[in-house]
Amino acid sequence: MENPMTFYHAIEIDDSQCIGCSRCLRICPTEAIRIRNGKAYIQENRCIDCGKCHEICSVKAIYVKQDDFENVFKYEHSVALLPSVFLSQFQQDVRVSRIYAALKDIGFRHVFEVESAAAIYAEAKHRYAKDNLDKEPLISSFCPAIVRLIQIKYPALVDNVMPIRVPLDISAMYALKNLMDQGIPRESIGLFYITPCAAKIAAVKAPVGEEKSIIDGVINMDSLYNRVLKKIKEQGKNYIFPSLRTPRLSADAILSTLTNGERRICLAKRSYAIDGIENVMDFLDRLENDEVEGVEFLELRACDQSCAGALFSCDNRFLCGERMYARARKAAERERNGEMPRDKEMDSCKEYLIGNSIVDPVKPRSMMILDSDRSKALEKMEKIVQLKELLPKIDCGVCGAPTCEAFATDVVCGKTCLEECLFYQRHQESLGKMTIADSLEKMKSIWGEDRIKDQEK
Repeated sequence: MENPMTFYHAIEIDDSQCIGCSRCLRICPTEAIRIRNGKAYIQENRCIDCGKCHEICSVKAIYVKQDDFENVFKYEHSVALLPSVFLSQFQQDVRVSRIYAALKDIGFRHVFEVESAAAIYAEAKHRYAKDNLDKEPLISSFCPAIVRLIQIKYPALVDNVMPIRVPLDISAMYALKNLMDQGIPRESIGLFYITPCAAKIAAVKAPVGEEKSIIDGVINMDSLYNRVLKKIKEQGKNYIFPSLRTPRLSADAILSTLTNGERRICLAKRSYAIDGIENVMDFLDRLENDEVEGVEFLELRACDQSCAGALFSCDNRFLCGERMYARARKAAERERNGEMPRDKEMDSCKEYLIGNSIVDPVKPRSMMILDSDRSKALEKMEKIVQLKELLPKIDCGVCGAPTCEAFATDVVCGKTCLEECLFYQRHQESLGKMTIADSLEKMKSIWGEDRIKDQEK
């Protein structure tokens, strides 16, 4: 279970590469980034690993950690837990069976597609919803970036988040049970998730609502895509790969990771599917302000087009989404023709998987907790309000914080000082309480001595 004081973060900043351009500072949806000594740094209690900063960094100073691929070879039975969006990275003329064959050629013994557990996940949600009507609107726990966003920015809504294992976790449980039922010892099985985003790395390393994930490693989708594509090219067009039985997912399962994937099969009469972190935040603001009523279910995804637009997607999100729809149309046709056999092995352990799908409730971890002492927290809140009146309210970012409000909060919490506001410096200079040299030193502490020296020249 998450440490009550810290989050695990998959996103890190390489100081040696960072040039302090402040692009990440301005794009972070939770105002988690600051500039200090000419370098960006992340306030860990605010970061949700959405990856916006990684996407915009022009010098690649912001990177995402992943496990070493060589770890796959430590296990006799290495398992690739594969999201269907991975298959959509390849052109449509690359068959699913060929991708599976390439995955086995590069080191995986078994391949389990995560969305094979989508129907069980949906059933678990339906059962939970039936018994928890008082917690509407129920919010899907599918996107870990959204779960963290609610924990830190909308803590009053944590009880609305459904404490249910997502398809990744359910498919991992199924894969592990399936192999162990065959007599394979746990220590010989390595479960590796192929992740489309940084937030899911953090969710595996520090899962919400449980002590520890059963998944043994995480591999970024883009790096695995390159390995698989290289293997396919090496084999050539005429390569005869072994015949493999690949799972035939339903159309609903294939589309479950796209926007509207959950909403289209939910039983709620009034529900919304919202993607894009800014759109989600706008909606949650309205929800908290009681501007939206009567909603029963919310499917919220941090990325535009959901997992098709995730951080490690290797192609245009709309092209990836269309490939997934094309695959779903074929699946729907097979269903209509009665050509979609049921997964009897999955069905046989359905109740086991559903019975183990509930985790501990999501806990709030508000980034706005100013003090553990309520009276002191109220005092600090009042000081922030007063301090904001002294600031220009133009959110220039010269202080190294993204907004005047964020700067005021940092000052009250002892993370910086008021004299680092450029406008306050000019005011203090006019009163004779600061010199230009003093102001210059403050700017050096934010933007770095070298940059200020360059300006002096």
